[in-house]
Amino acid sequence: MKDLIIRFIDFFYFIFKPIMPLKTYRYAVCGASNLVLDMVMYYVFFHFIFAKQNVDMHFFVFSPHIASLFFVFPITFVSGFLMNKFISFPDSELKTQIQFSRYLMITLSGLVISYIALKFFVDLLGFYPTPSRLLTITLSVAYSYFLQNKWSFK
Repeated sequence: MKDLIIRFIDFFYFIFKPIMPLKTYRYAVCGASNLVLDMVMYYVFFHFIFAKQNVDMHFFVFSPHIASLFFVFPITFVSGFLMNKFISFPDSELKTQIQFSRYLMITLSGLVISYIALKFFVDLLGFYPTPSRLLTITLSVAYSYFLQNKWSFK
């Protein structure tokens, strides 16, 4: 399955070959795929599961845009790790446990960045949550790529 996915992704590489190396291209495709998954799930959670209502967790009440962020995170965390490990950085010689722990640290820090940015865009500036989520993702992409490439999957 992994080889089939890689062949499919690499089939379109000729378009981007003049402007980026293969590893960066694969990372971009995996990241874009995970971004689409994140945005679709965020939209579904925000609009349909939480129905734009606060979420009472008995110990804390989450606004619907923040609850959506936290409930989507575990799903996109797992899919992102698997895509990075097997598609973007398959040549990494680090043990899976080390990759996983480093990936977890980076994505948790990205989650904190997303949380702060969502609070800023939605609660302070009054922007709509779904486009604000897209803005928060773009803020963390460069940060994440650099650290994943140089540290998690070195």
